[in-house]
Amino acid sequence: MTRIFVPRDAAALALGSDEVAVALAPHATIVRTGSRGLFWLEPMIEVETPAGRIAYGPVEASDIPGLLAAGLLDGAAHPKRLGPPEQIPFLARQTRLTFARCGVVDPLSLEDYRAHGGIKGLERAIEVGPVGILDEVTRSGLRGRGGAGFPTGIKWKTTADAASDRKYIVCNADEGDSGTYADRMLMEGDPFVLIEGMAINGIAVGATKGYVYTRSEYPHAVAAFDAALAVARAAGVLGSSVLGSRYTFDIEQRVGAGAYICGEETSLLESLEGRRGQVRAKPPLPAHKGLFQRPTVVNNLITLASIPVIMSEGAQAYHDFGMGRSRGTMPIQLAGNLRFAGLFEAGFGVTLGELVNDIGGGTRSGRPVRAVQVGGPLGAYFPPALFDTQFDYEAFAARGGLMGHGGVVVFDETVDLAKQARFAMEFAAIESCGKCTPCRIGSVRGQEVMDKIIAGQAVEANITLLRDLCETMKFGSLCALGGFIPLPVLSALTHFPEDFLPPVHRAAA
Repeated sequence: MTRIFVPRDAAALALGSDEVAVALAPHATIVRTGSRGLFWLEPMIEVETPAGRIAYGPVEASDIPGLLAAGLLDGAAHPKRLGPPEQIPFLARQTRLTFARCGVVDPLSLEDYRAHGGIKGLERAIEVGPVGILDEVTRSGLRGRGGAGFPTGIKWKTTADAASDRKYIVCNADEGDSGTYADRMLMEGDPFVLIEGMAINGIAVGATKGYVYTRSEYPHAVAAFDAALAVARAAGVLGSSVLGSRYTFDIEQRVGAGAYICGEETSLLESLEGRRGQVRAKPPLPAHKGLFQRPTVVNNLITLASIPVIMSEGAQAYHDFGMGRSRGTMPIQLAGNLRFAGLFEAGFGVTLGELVNDIGGGTRSGRPVRAVQVGGPLGAYFPPALFDTQFDYEAFAARGGLMGHGGVVVFDETVDLAKQARFAMEFAAIESCGKCTPCRIGSVRGQEVMDKIIAGQAVEANITLLRDLCETMKFGSLCALGGFIPLPVLSALTHFPEDFLPPVHRAAA
């Protein structure tokens, strides 16, 4: 029978892909995949033909009879026919390295994974050994994809050089930033790439156990990853002899309880150890004393998932993409008020304007873009005047922003940036772990000051107070939650001052 690929990614499921699969089942062999990340076309199905895969979308269960009558099984013409998926402009412009298999393979088929280049990186890692792996990762220029941008090779070498009877690898999959979903997509659509990346990391630093800390809001990702772990163990990819080698490595998944602060590495470690998620003072660094006080590599999921392609294709091949000190590719997650929302993986250097207006197609509402927040709730608000900013760690930092986990949330002209600034303070107050005074108290005081500004009370004096408060939080907080909350607040104040005027003046403006 003809094979038809139907996504089971959470976004596609929400839009009816299960019903589509049921309607197609009597007529074809159904292969459930992840998503390619073109969310406005979900559920997007692909039919296997002698000429290659042909995509159709968005497809509803009620469309199936008409599609079959038009010749769906042969890839025939239909208003919902999109053609070869790789030729869809949104996909054709991408450089898919980390997400090369997502939406293409059966996520739980190790044979499929191998057929599309998987396991090659792990085989090479076993061949070159720890020193060779560390050299390759360092030369690739890979930096942490969770937001801090710390060089991965240096972090790994620090843990490798630490003396201990036991070491750990911890994957931070607690993806809590607004507008982000890359971690979820990979766990649901290509979980073996994370398993392979963590195994390579374990070999590199001498760790025998890894933990994946997944957010509780991702039930489909949790189930898919647990199933993939079982397949990997049965095939000898994990266990006492990784791929028949002298190396031992296994992975356990732990599910968080919904605390945003547990995306911060030391709070995550506290939670993994069974305690309340609270920030630890540094030093000591987790690389020296991390999980259970042992040397630990804590990396974001996308960082670890980037390792297999570096090891299989070589450091230089990866380093050739990107710009400056930002090497390789970044999975940019386009969200918010946007016509073409979805995952766009590209080498560093693409501009914010290209992403929003060209690739994203402008606002879904049809109104002008007014602001874009990059980097989640701790990220700055950029106006169109800054749309020439390139996706690069240093370029964003130079303009008072941060890339974070690569989430891009678009707002049209109806957004009120004073209310968004207040939301930043409210968010910090709710999600603060409470350990340090600047974050715990400052965020509550910040809400109060913002309420007075929005109500038009002593606006000038309260704006001065707000700026002072932001300085205290920035330099006095223990971690990035309190330290970065000033970014959205001050950027809104700097770039959209009219939204902070007293109500009577605001109406005139």
